[in-house]
Amino acid sequence: MIRHSIYSNETVESLRDQVRRFVDLEVKPHASAWEEAGKVPREVLRKMGELGFFGIRYPEKFGGAEMDTLATVAFVEELSRSTYAGFNITALVHTDMASPHLARFGTPQQLERYMPDVVAGRLITGVAVTEPGGGSDVQALRTVASRRGDGWVLNGTKIFITNGVYGDLFFVAARTDPDAKSSRGVSMFIVERNTPGFSVGRKLDKMGWRSSDTAELVFQDCELAGDALLGEENRGFYAIMKNFQNERIVLGAMAVGESQAAIDLTLEYVKGRTAFGATLWDKQAIRQRLAMLQAEVEAARQLTYHAAWLDARGADATREVSMVKALCGELVNRVTYACQQFHGGYGYMREYPIERMVRDARVQAVGGGATEVMLEEIAKRM
Repeated sequence: MIRHSIYSNETVESLRDQVRRFVDLEVKPHASAWEEAGKVPREVLRKMGELGFFGIRYPEKFGGAEMDTLATVAFVEELSRSTYAGFNITALVHTDMASPHLARFGTPQQLERYMPDVVAGRLITGVAVTEPGGGSDVQALRTVASRRGDGWVLNGTKIFITNGVYGDLFFVAARTDPDAKSSRGVSMFIVERNTPGFSVGRKLDKMGWRSSDTAELVFQDCELAGDALLGEENRGFYAIMKNFQNERIVLGAMAVGESQAAIDLTLEYVKGRTAFGATLWDKQAIRQRLAMLQAEVEAARQLTYHAAWLDARGADATREVSMVKALCGELVNRVTYACQQFHGGYGYMREYPIERMVRDARVQAVGGGATEVMLEEIAKRM
């Protein structure tokens, strides 16, 4: 626990307690049904907005709390102890991976138009960067936005877009200058759900994160007004890279919360499960393995909060954030694997949370920057 550390304060701990109560009362009893449905009910997301969870870092005039990165990490860690990562990522893409594009680069008019509803949970957002031909290599994207009169026409396809099926507002990366160096010819656009020429190509069927809707998005002669441009023309690549830092801190905190939840529920299981005349907890090998995993999770937690602390103070934390993403994404997979092993045959049954957590954890080493990409970022700074 970070509680009462140099990385916390009374306000952050109050938020942590509020999120924990929400998860216990509103998520855990119902989220299995969301897994079956493949979506989180909108009324749940609106309730999160009403509670202030979607505006932690946003200005008070839009309904936000104007807190910092440390508050976000505390929020994410507690949310992730639900054991339902599909629910977690539905909310976190909205709060910390998509809407920050609007908050950071929107014009006053764009902010007034959208931000109050984003913070309140009345508009759910997604970010569309990844394409069928490339993920981490943002410079290689092929979606094109061409000028037409005072506006734009968008053509291309995006893949693996969280909130893509049921979301309302998307921030889409497209190439606006085909002759420019690849990283300099990309711009971001605001695309509303009902825009002509925009459609969901297909809803994707995933191994994990089952309660999170994920889509292929298609833009076919999708006409946008001139004021749909988000931020500076041809500067979208840098906006994407800037937001990756926040996304990767969040994914690290998510992995830490999930790892702790896996250890907690496994500890409860092994203390009650008997084998060969004693509980599994009485077996030294199991006790020590869990103890070492707990030590590793605590170390990862401290690194995550330190990276958030640096980010909150405006420091360049690219090195530390890349470490967080690489370390935590791998760690959550090792933790859930070991915890499933200690559950024995029950760990393979759908009725036990650890089975779902193992499936959910796998993508943590892939999404938001694969481990190998993160290690290269660290190596550049060694």
